[in-house]
This record gives sequence, C-alpha cells and structure tokens, in this order.
Amino acid sequence: MAAPLIQNRPGRAIALKTGAIFLFMVMSALIKAASEYVPPGQAVFFRSFFAMPIIIGWLWQQGHLHDGFKANNILGHIWRGLFGTTAMALSFAGLALLPLPEVTAIGYATPMFTVLFAAIFLGEQVRLFRLSAVALGLVGVMVVLAPRISMDQGYSDAATFGALLILISAVLRAMVQIHVRKLVQTDSTSAIVFYFSLTATVVSLLSLPLGWIFPTPALAWTFPGFGIIGLVVCAGLIGGVAQIMITSSYRFGTVSMLAPFDYSSMIFATLIGWMVFGEIPTITILIGATLVIAGGVLIIWRERQLGLDRSKSKPSIAPAGSPN
Repeated sequence: MAAPLIQNRPGRAIALKTGAIFLFMVMSALIKAASEYVPPGQAVFFRSFFAMPIIIGWLWQQGHLHDGFKANNILGHIWRGLFGTTAMALSFAGLALLPLPEVTAIGYATPMFTVLFAAIFLGEQVRLFRLSAVALGLVGVMVVLAPRISMDQGYSDAATFGALLILISAVLRAMVQIHVRKLVQTDSTSAIVFYFSLTATVVSLLSLPLGWIFPTPALAWTFPGFGIIGLVVCAGLIGGVAQIMITSSYRFGTVSMLAPFDYSSMIFATLIGWMVFGEIPTITILIGATLVIAGGVLIIWRERQLGLDRSKSKPSIAPAGSPN
C-alpha cells in the first residue's frame, strides 16, 4: 500500500527542513569559494544541471517521474524559471562581494515582499497587523543595508553593489513565490521542481560568452585540495539533495509549523562564514537580522491564526534566506 501523501511526524519534518537549510548554506559557501574564478551564470548552470540527476532519481524512486515531466502551464514554468534563474544569478554575484551572514540577512526580505506582492497580484487581504510586521521586517533590512548606503562609513562601492544585488534578488524570489502559488493550481510540486532546474540550466547557458572557465587539468586543481570546477559541481549535487529534503519535509509537517525554521539559516551562515571565511557579523547586521526575523515570525503567526495555511496550495522549494 502506498504511503499517505501527508503524515504528521513533526520531528522528521523539522530535521529535514533544518538539514536542508544547512545544506543550502554549505552550497552557498562552495559558490562563494569559487566565485573568484567562476562567473555567476556558470555557477547557476552547475547548480542547476548537476541537481537534475538527483531530482530525477528522487522522482523515479517516489513514483512521481511522470508527474515531474508533465507540465500543464508551460508559460508559467518559463516565467517562474526566468525570475528564479535571475534571482539565483544575482545571489551568486552578491556572494562574491559580501559576507555570507550579510547575504543571508538581506535575503530575509523575501517574505516581506511576498506579502506585498500577494496583495497586489493575487488580491490577498493584508490587514494592519501583517502590514506592521512587513514594515518591521523592512526596517530590519534597511538597518542591514544602512552601512552600505552610507558612503562615509568607508565601505567599498563593490560591497554596496553586492548589497543591491541581493536586495533585487529578494524581490525576484518574492515574485517566484507568487508564480509558484499560481502554478500549484495546475501543476504538481514534482513538475515545478523539475522544470525550474531545467529552465535554469537552459537560461544560464546564455551567459556562456560572459567569461566561463573550462576544466583544463591545470585549472581543475588550482583551488587548494580541491578543483574549482569540483566546488561548483558539488554545489549542484548538494543543492539537489537540499531541494529534495525541503520538499520532503512538507510531507511530515505543516508549512506554518516549519516556516520559522527558515531563520536557522542565519545560525548556519554565521558559523560557516566564521569558520571558512573568517567573517564575523557586525552588531548592525545582527540587529537588522533580528528585526527581520521578528517581522517574519509575526507574519507566520498571524497567517496561522487566520488559517492561511500555505500547505493547501503547496509550498515553494527554497527557504527564505537561501540564494537558491
């Protein structure tokens, strides 16, 4: 007998969700380590292309391969892919210019923009409480951005540009959330996962003339102890596994229960940034991230109170703070 689609196993759901977010942070660290040599478009290609075998194998094992290949709303998948691929490329470009904790903190703006866009494009009612939570979250984002915007603080123009890239990426990821909410009305989660990876792989190939590097024997082992190409290949494989884990987590727990664990990414980003890159988040970043997280948690709590359980329309695939 086939296992039920939804099982109430919160422990497993939380383990899968936090494990996936940790892997997304590891993926981001690999992309950041390779960013000096690998341009963002090529990083997106490797992230997407090498995730596809993992995703296809998972769909086959779950018996959903046919569903994964079946696309009812082709145009919707194309738009979701274009927005998502651009957001991913901007995130990867920002990773080369900013510390990992700062990228993560700015990325938390995505749920705030999602609430606003849901009201504008989907006609969802957004009352004063949620608007206040959104405002709190956006204030937190501005706190994080303030040193980058204030030129007298001594920060480089490159870092300011990186912060702008991550903010635009957060806006585009919010648009992705809106498209996913529309797509789930016509297409399965399996199809949404598969066709995003396919679209991102194809679209990222357009960046081929923009300075791609190729795996020659000398270059492949330039990075100490590992190849540069190996870093982005591993990023793709790890990203595919993380995508499957975060999707699977919603089989065992509700979206409203799991949503707050998105913010564990700040813990992982801080630890990885410190241990791997020697990055220590400033007090400003920590204060701003706290305000953004507070706004996000209030939105989650209010939606749960209002019975707006997103699991009825199936979740998106990436966590809020992930550059996926």
